[in-house]
Amino acid sequence: MRRTKGWAVSAALTALAATAAGIQSASAAPSDRPATQTRQISEDGSRADSAIAKARDHADRTKVGAHQKLVVTDALADSTGETHVRMRRTYQGLRVIGGDLVVHQSANGAFEGSSQTLKADLTLSAQPEVTAAKAAAKVKASKDSKPELVVDATTATPRLAWRVTVSGAQKDGTPSRIDNYVDARSGKVIRSEQRIQTVDGDGNTLYSGLVPLRLTQSGSSYQLKDPTRGGTYTVDVNNGTDNILCTLLGLGCPKETLFTSTDTHFGTGSNSNRESAAADAQFGTNVTWDYYQQTFGRNGIFGTGAGSYNRVHYGKNYVNAFWDGKRMTYGDGDGSGYGPLTSLDVTGHEMSHGVTENTAGLTYSGESGGLNEATSDIFGTMVEFFAANSQDPGDYLIGEEFDLAHHTGFRRMDNPASDGDSLSCWSTNAKNVDVHYSSGIGNHFFYLLAEGSGAKTIGGVAHSSTTCNGSTVTGIGRAQAAAIWYRALTVYMTSSTNYAGARTATLNAASDLYGASSAQRNAVAAAWSAVSVG
Repeated sequence: MRRTKGWAVSAALTALAATAAGIQSASAAPSDRPATQTRQISEDGSRADSAIAKARDHADRTKVGAHQKLVVTDALADSTGETHVRMRRTYQGLRVIGGDLVVHQSANGAFEGSSQTLKADLTLSAQPEVTAAKAAAKVKASKDSKPELVVDATTATPRLAWRVTVSGAQKDGTPSRIDNYVDARSGKVIRSEQRIQTVDGDGNTLYSGLVPLRLTQSGSSYQLKDPTRGGTYTVDVNNGTDNILCTLLGLGCPKETLFTSTDTHFGTGSNSNRESAAADAQFGTNVTWDYYQQTFGRNGIFGTGAGSYNRVHYGKNYVNAFWDGKRMTYGDGDGSGYGPLTSLDVTGHEMSHGVTENTAGLTYSGESGGLNEATSDIFGTMVEFFAANSQDPGDYLIGEEFDLAHHTGFRRMDNPASDGDSLSCWSTNAKNVDVHYSSGIGNHFFYLLAEGSGAKTIGGVAHSSTTCNGSTVTGIGRAQAAAIWYRALTVYMTSSTNYAGARTATLNAASDLYGASSAQRNAVAAAWSAVSVG
């Protein structure tokens, strides 16, 4: 909530659109058959080896040259037997940023296409003309920084670059970890990417009333730690903050105290009790875990069954929350207009940054950054609906619970532009807009796909959505819209996917799930056109 993520007739056209969007495939979608269930098969080495071999056999499609190596990072299998193996590539031993790809295979192992951003084989020299020290000095990195030589392939022209990480703090006290990419030939800064992904907002007190929690007993005390959800737990950082050494090296971090109790009850429903915000954060984590597992079969944020953890009571008058790659951190708000940032849509939003990081890895800048934020808003909202909590009914307002003054939130998916900053419609300038505001395009698309245009009341809140092209859109429902977005994210999107690529990815996903001539696929096309994408 920043205020300061028919085929037979048109196969050729759809394939052409996929290529233009950076999605190379043998057809617009791996199959016309619905693939209603997907499971992770990352542990299957034979599938990984087969996918790497197929990628090399079809180098004209995958752009895998002689100087490249591939490493599998994830693999999914559909109920149809089709597989989707995600991998990253190196070039002459260097990481290729934006070079990730997904290889799609049929049930019998045949190559069915690939999803990627890279448009040609890499042929550049791997010898830098600018030293690591000069690159670090260019972005004023500390002397102990360790620049990494990489190939930056996030744009149309791949370049040899130094990746230099600079840590510190943002203006509002949020830790900062910026990856700067410095051209290894010219010494110019190519781009910068903030790695601490935040959701700005202002909390409320306990939002969900009396909720069930799973605890861990230790002797005569009970820990706010859930052994059934990857050991996820919640700690009090006692209003401490992360210094530069903590952000960079994990040293000198604020002391973390695991919440424990002599009985099985945590919190009082009042913000005067420090356990109350902790219970909210833990409950939000539990609901988010259950949503992904029960809806998509995903085993936690990382897909491995491992849990993350929550830090609450971070900073003083800190009106923010953030995901840093391994945990969620929540501020207490300012104590007057805003309370703790531990509402359901915020916890769902932050954990969904982790899901994106461990699937498509959408770069947190430009249009891909807007898609990253839109993904978190989409699934944070879906978590709120999934919880079916009477004290916090599902709606398409983002952050309304901790907005003590108005309860209207700081973003709304039915009409993103109503906040004065967010975009409701795509334009060529979208890539230049802050990712929290360009996310409005994806949010608007999802709302139209799920609910349709026009006025309606949802969760007791009046919603009204118009379209950018004057059309009328009929929604397909939240569950189907979310299924399409999740499949697009995990199967087709790659780190540099833009809004045009997201259109192609969701069309492919809709074809997989519901058929190439389905009403759902037609609705996806209509909703993207309604926000000027397509």
